[in-house]
Amino acid sequence: MTSPRTGASHGTGAVKWMVVPALLMFVMFGVVPLVGVLVLSFTQWDGLGAIHPAGTANWRSVLADPGLPHAIWVTFEIMILSWAVQTPLSLLIGTFLAGRQRYRGWLAVLFFVPLLLSSAAIAITYKALLDPNFGLGPGLKLGFLTQDWLGRSGLALGVVIFVVSWQFIPFHSLIYQGGVRQIPTSMYEAAEIDGAGRVRQFFSITVPQLKYTIITSSTLMVVGSLTFFDLIFVLTAGGPGDATRVLALDMYKRGFQANLMGPASVIAVLLVLIGLALALLLRRLGGSTTASQQDGA
Repeated sequence: MTSPRTGASHGTGAVKWMVVPALLMFVMFGVVPLVGVLVLSFTQWDGLGAIHPAGTANWRSVLADPGLPHAIWVTFEIMILSWAVQTPLSLLIGTFLAGRQRYRGWLAVLFFVPLLLSSAAIAITYKALLDPNFGLGPGLKLGFLTQDWLGRSGLALGVVIFVVSWQFIPFHSLIYQGGVRQIPTSMYEAAEIDGAGRVRQFFSITVPQLKYTIITSSTLMVVGSLTFFDLIFVLTAGGPGDATRVLALDMYKRGFQANLMGPASVIAVLLVLIGLALALLLRRLGGSTTASQQDGA
């Protein structure tokens, strides 16, 4: 007869073996490409010919490039401003959609339409709508919309932030919707007995209980903003000038337009390092993420 301890050991061994496929996939598609990019950053390669060692020349040239600080600044500017727009709106929409009314299910379907569209299609659509000659403004005779939105630095950056937020708010609303539905209804019932209104309940119960949900959503926003490329490339191509030239776009232009795979790989490594640093910082600010949702207060 198998003892409970022996059965537990067999169960633990089976669980370990089940982890192996996922670990192999992570190594093949995560670790190996990352190591390859790191090695490529110390080489000279045009993408077609032979690869030649370059030592630290690529790193020195990229770090000494005066355009790098500007690209980093634009990247962080879009990251911070888009987070500031997406977080409160996603939280409010997610809380609203967490209600049990039937009509909110139909609204949820409409809210998720932007998430179903490709970034390139969204960029092409907004580029046509914001055209100062044939766009939405001239068509409807609206003067405040008839501006060179993508030809002026401040306006172009604002358009990028707006379009990014419009596309990804539905995704984060889904995260908050799930988090709100995990909050015990007894907490709201007790608050109503104490005379707390909807606004007081939101700030005293909903927001504190969503602490770890906010950290998770913010991590996805911040790290994901480092990879914005296709939308910005189609919408502004980094312009006007370099007003919207983020690190990911800088990497593409170095690698696939200038055929400098070594310097482009340096930018890729910098993006990974920045993403890891930001993720660890958010984890540290949020404390332990292993706690339950109900311990969020």
